[in-house]
Amino acid sequence: MSNMYSNKWYDDKAVEAKFLLGGIGTGNFSVGIRGQLCDWELWEDEAVGRRIPYTFFALRTEQEDGSVKVKVMESKKKPPYERSHGFDPWDNLGIPRFEHSRMCGEVSQVVVELTDSAMPVDVTMTGFTPFIPLNEDDSGIPAAILRYRVHNKTGQTVKTSVVGSLANVVGFAGYKRFADPKIEGEAWNEQRQKEGYQGIYMSNHFAEDDLRFGSMSLVTTSKEHVTVKPEWLIGGWWDGAHDFWAEFEETGQMHPGSSEPESTSAIAEAREWKIGSLCADFELKAGEEKEIEFVISWYFPNRRAYWPGHMFPKPEKEKTVRHYYSTLFSDAWDVSEKLLKKLPLLEKQSEQFRKALYETTIPAEMLDAMAANLTVLRSHTCFRLEDGSFLGWEGCFDDAGCCEGNCTHVWNYQQALAFLFPNLERNMRWNNFLLETDEEGRMYYRGNRIFGFDYYDAIPPAADGQTGTIVQLYRDWKLSGDDEFLKQMWPKASLALDYAFTCWDTDGDFVFDGEQHNTYDIEFYGMTSMTNSVFYAALKAAEEMAAYLNDEAHEKKYREARLKGSERMDRMLYNGEYYIQKNDQKGKYQYYDGCLSDQVFGQELAHICGLGYILPQEHVKSAVYSVYKYNFREKMGEHINVQRCYAMDDESGLILCTWPHSKKPRIPFVYSDEVWTGIEYQVAAHLIYEGYFEEALKIVSAVRSRYDGVRRNPWNEVECGNHYVRSMASWGLLIAASGYGFDLTKGKVSFAPKISQDHFSCFFSTGKHWGVYRQTIDPETNQLESRIEVLYGDQNDLELQQ
Repeated sequence: MSNMYSNKWYDDKAVEAKFLLGGIGTGNFSVGIRGQLCDWELWEDEAVGRRIPYTFFALRTEQEDGSVKVKVMESKKKPPYERSHGFDPWDNLGIPRFEHSRMCGEVSQVVVELTDSAMPVDVTMTGFTPFIPLNEDDSGIPAAILRYRVHNKTGQTVKTSVVGSLANVVGFAGYKRFADPKIEGEAWNEQRQKEGYQGIYMSNHFAEDDLRFGSMSLVTTSKEHVTVKPEWLIGGWWDGAHDFWAEFEETGQMHPGSSEPESTSAIAEAREWKIGSLCADFELKAGEEKEIEFVISWYFPNRRAYWPGHMFPKPEKEKTVRHYYSTLFSDAWDVSEKLLKKLPLLEKQSEQFRKALYETTIPAEMLDAMAANLTVLRSHTCFRLEDGSFLGWEGCFDDAGCCEGNCTHVWNYQQALAFLFPNLERNMRWNNFLLETDEEGRMYYRGNRIFGFDYYDAIPPAADGQTGTIVQLYRDWKLSGDDEFLKQMWPKASLALDYAFTCWDTDGDFVFDGEQHNTYDIEFYGMTSMTNSVFYAALKAAEEMAAYLNDEAHEKKYREARLKGSERMDRMLYNGEYYIQKNDQKGKYQYYDGCLSDQVFGQELAHICGLGYILPQEHVKSAVYSVYKYNFREKMGEHINVQRCYAMDDESGLILCTWPHSKKPRIPFVYSDEVWTGIEYQVAAHLIYEGYFEEALKIVSAVRSRYDGVRRNPWNEVECGNHYVRSMASWGLLIAASGYGFDLTKGKVSFAPKISQDHFSCFFSTGKHWGVYRQTIDPETNQLESRIEVLYGDQNDLELQQ
């Protein structure tokens, strides 16, 4: 692959920086700033911080004078070093490392450069996972490519060896008292070779329906001289490690077996681990460089057939269900084999996407926000079942999923899945309407029917989530042009919207004023523009869908409700500057006269879908600017927040709610003082639509400054968990900045860029295509010249509307 386009590099002070490798719904591991492999989350459970023994890549060099150097291909660990028993032997932290590292990660690949003044070579590690919009299967491969490019920076020949080691952790069951990993069953390793590649296959003796069942593999495609140690010496204490490092340092090669006998100790029992290593040795002439390619793949097909979360009871009898990727592969070796067979095409298409995304006139801060949060899709937040169902938590604890059930009022905000993998997004509509909406029209916003469970009495319907799915249906239909999809969804979708009239509008005036459960995990009472704006966006979307389907009764009903309701709400709640809450039932967890950042969220959704204004334009413009004016803080240090803290001290951020003209309630609504990146992004996108581009950019820059690698991980924006779904609202920045319009029912797309109109380019996608849009102003004629270049899909069935 070529060099990266944005060139946003993090130096080795960015100790929080970790980039995920793995496919959509497959599990993953991460590459840290030092080049270390960490956070092994190959199974169904989340595992931030999980380490597995003796899994690393190392380098040996021998110069013409016979001097030998051996180093792990990572940079040195930064303090603190405080540990009750020191660092574990299997972390290899007693082995020399490179002096410095720096990292750059973009969507599908991460690059780590390692330098050391005492070494005759420099090393560049590249990690790659296919990520191709509209191709969810090839973006869902349980594997990662790791390439180590070694450059001889001296004027003489250097004998070089690159070795990779991987632990067989099939049967992993946590850690023992002294932090040694516990491996259940009888693990075994097997050396294998095929034309063009060779490696080690790893498995264990478990039944196919056992949660522990699975396999792993370590493969190299190197055409250099390759030697293999399928299994390290098994012994007491650290015999295997001593044997490995002695052989590597002495010979620069790996061979089966050991010159040392297996032994045990009365104190240190023999390790259960099966460690395998592959080694390529070669010569580098002065100034020469070579690259050694490895593949790490895994196959753990089973997961529990329920949400193993914290909100619903564990079923009396546990069953298993399979991951979707188990329908594509038979084991880890099969994963590597099929990946390598298609690798040139997968790399080409992944690179085309990456290049199309980054070679753009969209500001770098916005691109950074958009691209970084695509990691959510490859994290443990999202998974797929054997039948293709796409499911997601809200986010993840370090060791478990958080807030189960495809939560509608959180998924409401994200846009990335819909525009990049619309088949998966449409599957969520199937879940919302055909599975989780009952015969009265009530939609259960934390779905469990996919696993055969009903917990409906435990949760109320969500006003913002239920109405938001109507807008999502409209968006998904327009992106795909799939009329059959709309016809299939419409009966339950219209029923779900009809339910809103009776559930949340108590007096029939088309303004929600009843008990409205919402994304803040509370109920709003009375009239609030947050839930009502989403309602009016849903009515506008449903009105157009009903007209298309010749459902005249619903079209008339929804138009009347939208026009009357939005006029009344605007008259009742607009205070001349922004929208407030009217609530006669005084009580806790309301915002009353406050300036809520989400107050016109529905309008932002309407803009993205091309539905036009659902409230008076000037009032909307004033309201969203007021959110920026009153809720954005240059420095959070003077802001008093007793709730969860996501921004602090000298950091900037957008607070969820402030009270600029009245006293803040003694007990305000839950989360009101917090800063959520997903809401920051939806407000920023909305500011762009209303003409406040610089203000939007300031908010986005504030977010990405907080996630700078030193304070927080740039590829993990958190809220109620790691890799939080709402952060994918950042994709809306692209839709807003490009003025993108889409209607695949007519086969047309359009653009109205908000910046750089004389020289603009951006990535775009529909449900059938993706590519690049470009426009320029001819300096001689002052005429606009524009075109679309389709890189994926058929350009002949897509028209650019001028």
